[in-house]
Amino acid sequence: MRFLNGFVLLVLLACASAASAREVPIRDFFKDPEFTSVSISPDGKHMAITVPQEDRTVLAVLRVSDKGVVGKWDYGPNRHFSQVLWANNERLLFYVNFKTGRFDFQTSKGDLYASNIDGTQRIDIPNGAYYNIVSLTPEDPRTILVERSIEASYLSKLDVYNGRLVTVATAPVEMGSFLVDHDRNVRFVSGAMNDGRNVTYRRDGDKWTLVHESERNGATYFPLGFAADNRRVYMAKGEEGKPESIVLLDTETREETPLSNNGTVSPSGYLWSADRKTLLGVWYEDGIPYWDWIAPEHPETKVYAGLVKAFPGKAVRFLRPSDDGRYLAMRVYADTMPSEAFLFDRESGKATFLAGSMEWIKPAEMSPMKPVAFKARDGLQLHGYITIPSGSDGRKLPLIVNPHGGPHGPRDEWGFNPEVQLFANRGYAVLQINYRGSGGYGNAFEGLGYRKWGTAMQDDLTDGVRWAIAQGIADPDRVCIYGASYGGYAALMSAVREPDLYRCTVGYVGVYDLDAQRDADFADHEYGRNYLKDVYPPTKAERTAQSPAYGVDRLKAPVMLVHGAKDVRVPIKNMNFLVSQMDKVGKKPELVVVEPKEGHGFRDVENNVNLYTKMLAFFDKYIGPGAKASTAGTP
Repeated sequence: MRFLNGFVLLVLLACASAASAREVPIRDFFKDPEFTSVSISPDGKHMAITVPQEDRTVLAVLRVSDKGVVGKWDYGPNRHFSQVLWANNERLLFYVNFKTGRFDFQTSKGDLYASNIDGTQRIDIPNGAYYNIVSLTPEDPRTILVERSIEASYLSKLDVYNGRLVTVATAPVEMGSFLVDHDRNVRFVSGAMNDGRNVTYRRDGDKWTLVHESERNGATYFPLGFAADNRRVYMAKGEEGKPESIVLLDTETREETPLSNNGTVSPSGYLWSADRKTLLGVWYEDGIPYWDWIAPEHPETKVYAGLVKAFPGKAVRFLRPSDDGRYLAMRVYADTMPSEAFLFDRESGKATFLAGSMEWIKPAEMSPMKPVAFKARDGLQLHGYITIPSGSDGRKLPLIVNPHGGPHGPRDEWGFNPEVQLFANRGYAVLQINYRGSGGYGNAFEGLGYRKWGTAMQDDLTDGVRWAIAQGIADPDRVCIYGASYGGYAALMSAVREPDLYRCTVGYVGVYDLDAQRDADFADHEYGRNYLKDVYPPTKAERTAQSPAYGVDRLKAPVMLVHGAKDVRVPIKNMNFLVSQMDKVGKKPELVVVEPKEGHGFRDVENNVNLYTKMLAFFDKYIGPGAKASTAGTP
């Protein structure tokens, strides 16, 4: 355990070496981290941490004073904890979801459970998979407010000891989120309809009044929380689908006071005072992330701002503080440093180091991740990141283009990325582009990618490569593209569209036939079907044209394919169909890696070591130091 005094929190991390020659073992990048989340009890005496262990996640409660274990439990294979919340000092609430692969995401929040901190008196909340937690009720520690959406939205009071529910309000939103004021009066509901429309309603007495409505990729306007007077409410507002700004709305006069705006990205986090009555700061992921302090004179803001300054060059995210504001938990990370957790005691002026997620990683051996911006061929401003191998001069490097998955909603962000750092450690520059359709840049930017998965979105990746070449960063004869999930689709589709640009391509659990993917689990409910209708190419001919499996005759780059046989997010039939289509035109993937027990992304450490050993050898063959330009384009 280590202590850091007051605001003079010196983080003694070595600077990147001018010559980082050591090859960090592949295993070090893919071992399970020591923790994935930390939350502090309202009195600051205990912490709940989630610890991944191969096919499951374990929840443990420790004493802050000596890190002694109070309780530890899990729910078996493929079951993972998320959103651990302290209902009171002795009772925890948490979701347990089903997830089968590293790149998978939960289709629902999972089952909602409650437990004492020692793991006893656990209960499964009836129909818990459908409940969101809205608000704690400190005036009644036995209860919290939860919401559930089934054709309409329901707000209920939940007894966290016996699971009993009492309905408080209903609203005409098919997937809604309620907002209550500080007296627990229901004031707003916002959310989405099954057809994708965004809506916000205000409660007037017993009636709901519509105050905002827009299409899926249109304007946004939704409440975040009330100011102390219960009259003014903090709102997120994205006019015409632009990145959201934060305004303070007077609910009586309807006047708005602007508070925060980045212009490029929407907020991706908020920091509230301990009493939840003042919004202190807004978090933006614009290049290197930062806090915009909108209540700089608030005494808690001064503490938070001081803590941020104490970690120069790092990102500092704050967790929910203790009820009295004395204890402030925070997560500190950087591009070269995995997350570390601290607990700051305002009374003593000391910060306690709680845990490091991957303490075996040495920041001095990692490579910096730099924000970049460039214009696409149609003039659209695009943003992303370039990671340059530590110790290199950054010129004429072999380049791996690494499109993110999703594609709509997710985006690449600044921070420690094991895959990217592995590639950089082996001498490759890595380019990550938030192509049109990515999340975070406003609804309109996301909507620009709708129905253009295989056209304009791929052009953005191509334009990013051209930019890196023009900047002198990338060697034009040594560029490969690799991605997972939608990124796997993009890796193959880009190689089909630009056969002379890429020297190799790697598709990992990728979508290769858009029509085949329409039968995946995401289409099991009405919202998912409507989503696919909006974002997919509308006609059979367009879907075929935008499916890499139907363009394999244009492929020149050698192909590596990776899939888990148990993948339900992107069924392996995608890969099998691609292979059969290649066979029809006399082509074969150079390398295929299939793991029979894996799902949407490999979790087992040994499987990952095997996979990335083969992947690195594949890259080395075509764009590594010994590769020759004459091998480019050889199938």
